Amino acid sequence: MKLGEGVEAAIHCAAMLAGVDGAATMPGAAMAEAFGLSPSYLLKHLNQLAASGVLESVPGPAGGYRLARPAERITLLDIVLAVEGREPAFRCGEIRQRGPVRLDASAYVKPCGINAAMLKAERAYRTALAEARLSDIVAAYQSDADPRSFAANCAFVVRHQRPQKVQPSKSER
Repeated sequence: MKLGEGVEAAIHCAAMLAGVDGAATMPGAAMAEAFGLSPSYLLKHLNQLAASGVLESVPGPAGGYRLARPAERITLLDIVLAVEGREPAFRCGEIRQRGPVRLDASAYVKPCGINAAMLKAERAYRTALAEARLSDIVAAYQSDADPRSFAANCAFVVRHQRPQKVQPSKSER
């Protein structure tokens, strides 16, 4: 199975956004710059993440993206499904029922064994992704990364994050 480059970009962006302070945001263009990606290409994936509820898109001149929920509640499966869609990677076309050796439909009452095996593998893959939390990925990076890489990434986030004005609650107005 081959996932699109957008999945890698989406996971890296979500991990970067996990380091943004509080309600601050980060512009998509800054994340595109950080990973050497085309802004228009990355924005497509950031918008998919926002539409799926992984990210929140904040409009306006001080806007950008931030996590829609805590990193502990975002899994790699959430991100993969947002970018790649919910359909299984393997889709059986029942080609065994075509061609010159095909038989009457009654010969194919049992499910295709290949399809069953592929769907079993898909379930295992999705289960593993559902167990991998964004917060765990970020924590592993913080403890295992070269300190220079970690410091450079933190400095990039600090430099590019956009603080958001906190709206007073109705009782404070």
